[in-house]
Amino acid sequence: MLEDLARTLHVSHNVFYTLLFGTLIISSLLLGFVLNRVLHHWTRKFRNGRGELLFSFLESLPIPLLVLSGLYIGLESLTLPRQYERIGSKLIMALVLLVIAYFPAKVLILGLRRVSQKNPALERVTQPATFVIRTVFALLAIIIFLENLGISLTVIWTTLGVGSVAVALALQETLSNFFSGLYLLADGPVSPGDYIKLNSNQEGHVLRIGWRSTTLRTLGNNYVVIPNSFLARAVITNYSVPQTRMGYTLVVSVAYGTDPSRVEKVLLEIAQEAIQGGLEGLLSDPAPSVRFIPGFGESSLDFSLNVQLRRFEDQYAVQSELRKRIVKRFPEKGIEIPFPTRTLVLDKSAKDLLSGGPKS
Repeated sequence: MLEDLARTLHVSHNVFYTLLFGTLIISSLLLGFVLNRVLHHWTRKFRNGRGELLFSFLESLPIPLLVLSGLYIGLESLTLPRQYERIGSKLIMALVLLVIAYFPAKVLILGLRRVSQKNPALERVTQPATFVIRTVFALLAIIIFLENLGISLTVIWTTLGVGSVAVALALQETLSNFFSGLYLLADGPVSPGDYIKLNSNQEGHVLRIGWRSTTLRTLGNNYVVIPNSFLARAVITNYSVPQTRMGYTLVVSVAYGTDPSRVEKVLLEIAQEAIQGGLEGLLSDPAPSVRFIPGFGESSLDFSLNVQLRRFEDQYAVQSELRKRIVKRFPEKGIEIPFPTRTLVLDKSAKDLLSGGPKS
């Protein structure tokens, strides 16, 4: 029947069967695309529901399976040139390997996505895990494909074994930063948006945690790029955890002989007035407190004014305003802010030397 149709159209058998084969593949692709869009619609409809996982998996099936079916039907039912049959056979094998490698990986990735939806804190762990899963299954598919083509991988494995040592040595620092980045993402000592300070004195807001480096934005609006291997070894103070509010201590010194109770009273009045005046960043709860700590200095009595701040960066404006109020209020209350002083006690020989020597 097909041969009669080819003769009627005045087309050679090879060309006619090739056109039929191409039409079959294109039809399979179009039908697969339509089904994919339909299933994608249902995936979005069941977003964050139980059906999302199922339809997310099913929407990937139509195109490869229909193309695979079209190839198989075409090779079995049509008389194609030998060259096309070889190409079709290789395409079928490639699609079978795609199904074998892709869909188990898809199931694992969808499972990780479901876990990250239930616990958003794990999302930064599932992202690199997804990349690793895709890479592993892709390598497996390539290896199986090459083996089925009769390509020996022994020489390749030997070359890769020697080359991997050289690459590992050359990329030692890069690999260290990569695995340190995975540790930071998994352990979560810092998160984007946190304000941190390292024991090496770098500090700022965390903008992003990459696989090679972490970027901080300082209060001066500059970027500090820190290698992940360095950050993983550093002692980190996170001022945003467990909450952004923080306590701040302002040390105030007064002259010896000043009544400590009066100093405490005046400092509390200054802090309360600042809160009532709406000083930005200064919180009323818990209430400010004053302690006679550190206590006895070399030239002064030292007190600690303890206040609560909204966030770390508020400390600079708050302490500046409190110091200005203290400098203004202390003289009004008769409280002296001392200069550093030293008392020198000279023995008789030093006095005689300074006075020009003993009189004869």
